[in-house]
Amino acid sequence: MMKILIATKNEGKVKEFQSMFEDLGHEILSLTDIEGSPDVEETGTTFEENAILKAETISQQMNIPVIADDSGLEIDALEGKPGVYSARYAGLQKSDEDNMSKVLAELQNVPDTQRSARFVCALAFAMPNKKTIVVNGECEGKILREKRGSKGFGYDPIFYVPHLNRSMAELAKEEKNKISHRAVALKKLKNLINEEDLLWEKP
Repeated sequence: MMKILIATKNEGKVKEFQSMFEDLGHEILSLTDIEGSPDVEETGTTFEENAILKAETISQQMNIPVIADDSGLEIDALEGKPGVYSARYAGLQKSDEDNMSKVLAELQNVPDTQRSARFVCALAFAMPNKKTIVVNGECEGKILREKRGSKGFGYDPIFYVPHLNRSMAELAKEEKNKISHRAVALKKLKNLINEEDLLWEKP
């Protein structure tokens, strides 16, 4: 069994990771479990750069395996925004409601046929003295004109998943964990770690 630290304090992300990892038999920690945990500034210009920066910095400081993700929403009509600024799109207070309101206001005059978007996730897995593994996942959809659903977090209530005919916030946890950008990336990460024989197998 390994202790693996998920480099986030976001409760929504923590719950998603714990749900995805529950069958692997390893102890999963988050930054909320670590007193005085390091706070790494996200200075990268891409999701990949930010994920690597967080994973490697914390892994080196704490000498344990660390998985860090950087994820966000890319909207085609906004030329890829909010992108890496998704969490703080409406300001440093990082309010989900304010972020969604800003997006909806900016897309107010954009027709339904031009509201395509995707959730993007980069996952970096860093271990002491080993090469960092990086994978990406995406989930395609479109932006609704109003919020729908009460599950999930972030932009989930305004992100519509066409093939399920529901918003991300209307999906049960089990459904979301099959199709989300984070789930796609994590599946890739599990496969790569198994191939690299990094003790990921269930004990």
